[in-house]
Amino acid sequence: MHLRPATNDDTDAVIELIGCIYAQYGFRICLEDAEADLTDIEANFPDHTFQVLCNDSGNVCATVAVARDAARDGVVWLKRLYLAEELQGGGAAGELLAWSYQRARELECRRMELWSDTRFERAHGFYKKHGFEHDGTIRHMTDAYEPYDELFFYKLLAD
Repeated sequence: MHLRPATNDDTDAVIELIGCIYAQYGFRICLEDAEADLTDIEANFPDHTFQVLCNDSGNVCATVAVARDAARDGVVWLKRLYLAEELQGGGAAGELLAWSYQRARELECRRMELWSDTRFERAHGFYKKHGFEHDGTIRHMTDAYEPYDELFFYKLLAD
């Protein structure tokens, strides 16, 4: 397995991976709105801020990205942390999270935030295990084929 910067050549594989994960929860990817950033990875995630984890055959098995908060200095958003089912629970997510911390520090950010669909309970446990806090904030979203709710998480990053 190797982690590398994502390019627009990875778009189809990334969309397929995330689409498969969404299907496990009974919903589908919406490239017209909620996941529109995936249609041009290089433009939406400049400076190698979107990574793909590939197996020995070069197939995309996991993704992770960070994005600076445009309105707040020192804040970065954790985005697109998705793993193929066979990698879930095996330590790869922790490695991707470690990459996100390092990249956040390189971007001079000391606070990481994320939104996560309320149905991703396993992910919520992972985030909490890794020091993220949920402050009770929930937002209602209507940017997909069906409305959904998300939980807000944040973490202060050590130097």
